[in-house]
Amino acid sequence: MRRFVLIILGLLFLANFVSWFALDFILTHLVAPGFLRSCLGWFIVLQVAGLTTTMGARLAGYQPGTGLGRPLLSFFMIWNLLVALPTAVVSLIWAGVWWITIGTNAGTTLDPSWRTAGLIAALLPFAATFLATVLALCQLGRFRIQRIKLVIPHLPAALQGFNIVHLSDLHVGKLTRGKVLDDIVAATNRLDADLILLTGDLINMALEDLPQAMEMLRAMKSRYGLFLCEGNHDLIESRAGFEAAAKASGLPFLLNQSATISVKGQPVQILGLRWGEGMGHARETAGAVPDDALHRLLAQRDPGDFTILLAHHPEAFDAAAEAGIPLTLAGHTHGGQLMLTRTIGFGPWLYRYWSGLYQKGSSQLIVSNGAGNWFPLRIHAPAEIVHLTLS
Repeated sequence: MRRFVLIILGLLFLANFVSWFALDFILTHLVAPGFLRSCLGWFIVLQVAGLTTTMGARLAGYQPGTGLGRPLLSFFMIWNLLVALPTAVVSLIWAGVWWITIGTNAGTTLDPSWRTAGLIAALLPFAATFLATVLALCQLGRFRIQRIKLVIPHLPAALQGFNIVHLSDLHVGKLTRGKVLDDIVAATNRLDADLILLTGDLINMALEDLPQAMEMLRAMKSRYGLFLCEGNHDLIESRAGFEAAAKASGLPFLLNQSATISVKGQPVQILGLRWGEGMGHARETAGAVPDDALHRLLAQRDPGDFTILLAHHPEAFDAAAEAGIPLTLAGHTHGGQLMLTRTIGFGPWLYRYWSGLYQKGSSQLIVSNGAGNWFPLRIHAPAEIVHLTLS
């Protein structure tokens, strides 16, 4: 983990340095040096200072960004994780093209259009970061109710009309906190669910947020209870610490375990997959599904029960469908987070299953976009509470 953090932060330092170098070159040669160059310099200094603080805090075991307000934290994250690298690449290319076509021709009179283009090139990344931050802050407290009528072959008669609230990726912490947590509880309770199921990433990373997250779950009401599995973000600070707290909480965390409820005499078995068991950190970070743990869990299935699998990573669906599990619920993908359209973007580039309903034979998978946020901006992948009605 330490090496991974250092590599990512090193790349971000490099992106900030190259952005400063290329944009300063553009401002110096195409516009008028002075005030804008000073603003650029201070902006990069503040970003590098933030990264240095982040690196120091993370390596020392503290949670970076905890003391920052959401507007400043969002601006910092959007610049460094979304804008800085493309800015470095594009501005460096732009400066290189200018140098080749204009800069090497001594005595060439600079066309005013180059000055205008240079100014736009220099200001556009910062304008984009500001506008994206405003959009992100407007989104952070919002989520939709995604209603899905799920037609399941051979559904037991007792489960006709049975309704499930599927929650995932609450990420209680730096960005998902305060009023939005109360709103999620209120919206969940208004759905009058028979069953509430949560598929991991209850917290963003800090175990200090876990008590608040658990109180949130205790405030949710349903006829047959609430069950949940763990996700990768739950374990970032400490797997042992999270799982010990989960077991001591009295809440039904299913860590490679099963639970059975009776609905009008029909047994419903819920299986909860533990995240990343039996894998090294590199595979766990990549999100690979641990086949050994999954198959051991599926072996607990009672063939006479209607079975639901809770798995944070949606690729567990392949083994679940092979085993004949009728319904799998998952999260992790955030619907792709940043999507150009419903089908083009990070979702399908990174995952086989990224949002909504998927089917293999008589088995079905629901992947939730998640109700919370670890990154402040979403595009065409809104936060959501999924409300399923079985038929």
